[in-house]
Amino acid sequence: MDRARGAAQAGAAKGDGAGDRPPLRAEHRVAWPRASDRHTRSAAPHACDSVRHPHLDAGTGNPDAAGRNRPSGIDAGGGGKSSPGRGDVRGRPLMGSHSIAAIDVGTTKVCTIVAEVTPQGELRILGVGVGPSAGLDKGAVNNIQAAIEAIASSVERAERASGAKILSAHIGVAGPHVSSMNSRGIVAITDPRRPIGDGDVHRALESARIVNVPNNREVIHVVPRYYVVDGQDHVIDPTGMFGSRLDVETHVVTSSAGALNNLVQCVEGAGVRVESLILEPLASAEAVLTDEEMRQGVALVDIGGGTTDIAVFVDGAVTHTAVLPIGGMHMTRDLVVALRVPQPSAEQAKKRFGHVIPSMVEEEEQVELEAFGSDGNKYASRRFMAQVLQARSEELLELAQAEIKRGTDPEMLSAGVVLAGGASGLGGLDLLASDVLGLPARIGRPRHLAGLSDILNDPAYATSVGLLKWALKEQEIMFRSSPVPVPALGGVMKRLAHLMRLILPQ
Repeated sequence: MDRARGAAQAGAAKGDGAGDRPPLRAEHRVAWPRASDRHTRSAAPHACDSVRHPHLDAGTGNPDAAGRNRPSGIDAGGGGKSSPGRGDVRGRPLMGSHSIAAIDVGTTKVCTIVAEVTPQGELRILGVGVGPSAGLDKGAVNNIQAAIEAIASSVERAERASGAKILSAHIGVAGPHVSSMNSRGIVAITDPRRPIGDGDVHRALESARIVNVPNNREVIHVVPRYYVVDGQDHVIDPTGMFGSRLDVETHVVTSSAGALNNLVQCVEGAGVRVESLILEPLASAEAVLTDEEMRQGVALVDIGGGTTDIAVFVDGAVTHTAVLPIGGMHMTRDLVVALRVPQPSAEQAKKRFGHVIPSMVEEEEQVELEAFGSDGNKYASRRFMAQVLQARSEELLELAQAEIKRGTDPEMLSAGVVLAGGASGLGGLDLLASDVLGLPARIGRPRHLAGLSDILNDPAYATSVGLLKWALKEQEIMFRSSPVPVPALGGVMKRLAHLMRLILPQ
């Protein structure tokens, strides 16, 4: 494809570029209203400090080739500056809506989604580009050029499907290099006679961000869980209240700075600016969990190709996140060894015939598989396959259980467990999860989508859709919390006017 070919040529010309890219430190970030990272529905509509690349514009406005600022990451007219070798994708103008793009760079696939936000605030999917991944293992880049080409291919497919040129996108982050902790921020209210404002909330969040993070790690998110005003606990939104002291309980997510820089370099090498980096467990939760589940207590287990993402919620707030270095590819490799078949054959058999409860499979049922060598196809017992998959699935669920217990007492999870990711499609996995974890379990699918939603109505796309949903909520929060006055233009025009005021110099 044109973009992939151009990415390869650009990579060959530039080398790895590691010496040209500054680390993702706070002093390099573009100034932007501190309202960028929120996930809990019980916490107030304020958030703090997500990672933005130092060369990015302020969140949603991206300078085009003429130096003008666009209010989104999509160039619907094809007038933006192309990356090397990029095709001239010219599409219809996205009138009356705000456009947004996300890229989920996984171990087994890269998924790029382009969507518009309707005047009703809903996501309407315009295009999806899915292609095989390369250059990543367990969420970390191990071959920059291969990853660039895989990302470029996915992006170009999404551009052709949507008729829009993608200038920038929100990117998912996962892998063993990610860790999390809970932190408290405390600030004094200088004048207790005035109500608490956004500035006080942002100072509290900034205080929580000051944790003992080594120089080789980056803070990705500071997610507010709840606030405390003069000892009054579990305050949802402190703005407008009176008090002399404001505390905030937060969930802080960090990552290896090198891993983040590698990911950013790959995305930008494919000709796309990185608007923000979003932890994938939080994104997936945004797509498949309900408000009621979060309030009652729930754990998300998103089983991807190379990693499994965990997010635990109690009382509507995130209490723990983790990324396990095990996923569906490990199940496939087990089948390769046990059945002595090529990996593509094992992967296809897993998807078509995979089950994790042997007793639910007929003993005499056989599956035809491609064999190694010149022997042609071979037959294997489907029940034996189920035994192999059961062993690995139980191991994965036991590891997930240990992480869930780090976040809360499982007895607090009245809503149980929601499974997502491609491997959640294995037959009987929800039943096995309920048995191993001792909690109710269901399969989660992305919700509340319009347009090409049928394509994404699959647990495998929970993270991809969640990245869009998280980014949209982040922008809405910034709009609500910004002190910049906005004329009564109504709907989308009001939002765009607000964004332009933030982007353009005063």
